[in-house]
Amino acid sequence: MSQLIEHHSRKAARILDSTRELVLDHGVRKVTVSEIARAAGVGKGTVYLYWPAKEDLILGLFAREVLAFLDEIISRLLADPSAVLPRRLAPLLIRTGSKLPLARRLNAGDADLLRLLTQQAGDRDLFARTSPSALCEAVMPILHRHGLIRHDRPLSGQAYAMHAVLTGFGTAMSDPATAAFGVDDPDEVLADTVAVLLEPPVAPGDPAIAAAAEETVAVMRRTREAVLDLIERSQVDE
Repeated sequence: MSQLIEHHSRKAARILDSTRELVLDHGVRKVTVSEIARAAGVGKGTVYLYWPAKEDLILGLFAREVLAFLDEIISRLLADPSAVLPRRLAPLLIRTGSKLPLARRLNAGDADLLRLLTQQAGDRDLFARTSPSALCEAVMPILHRHGLIRHDRPLSGQAYAMHAVLTGFGTAMSDPATAAFGVDDPDEVLADTVAVLLEPPVAPGDPAIAAAAEETVAVMRRTREAVLDLIERSQVDE
C-alpha cells in the first residue's frame, strides 16, 4: 500500500476530508465511525478497510497535516536558501504551522485530541519534535556552525530563548486578541526580535547560507520520513 492511500483511493480521500470536518466541528470524542462513513458517502465497513479504528484514522489525519507543514518548509528552503536565516526561518515556521486546522484545534485546548496523539510514547515524541520551536532548536547547531547565529553566547541559552520567543509569538499570532497591542505585521516584529537576539553583526556569505540550508533540509527530511512511517503504521496493511 502506498503510504498516502488517498493518492490512489477517492474513497480514502473522502473519508479523510470528512473526518477533518467532523473533528473540527464536534471534537474527537463526539465523532463516530458511522458519522464519518455517512459524511464520506461510504459504508462503515469501508472505513475499516483503510484504518483499524477511529483513533488510527485521526492519528493518521493529524500526521498528514504535519507532513504538509514539513513539505512546505522544505519547499521554501529549496527555492530560497536564505529562508534559513533565523529572522526568516522563525516567521516561516510559525506562519506555516498556524495554517494547519487540527493543530489550531489542539492549540486551542482540545484535551481529547491531545490525549489521542500522546497515547503512544513514540508518537508523542515525534509530534513534539515537529513543533516550530522544536524544529528550530534542532537546526540551531547547524546555523551556529555556519555563522548564522552569534557566537558570543552559549548555544543552550540561545536555544532556550528561541523556544520562549516562538512559543510566545505562536500564541499571540494564533489569537491576536491576546496580544497587548495590535500591530500591522507580527511577522516583522518576530523577525526583528530574532535578528536582535540571535544574528551576528556581520551577515554570513552566500556559501555559508547555502550550506546551512542544505543541512537544515536534511534534518527536515529525516523528520518527514518518521512522519510517513507513522502514517503507514496507522493504516491497514494490504
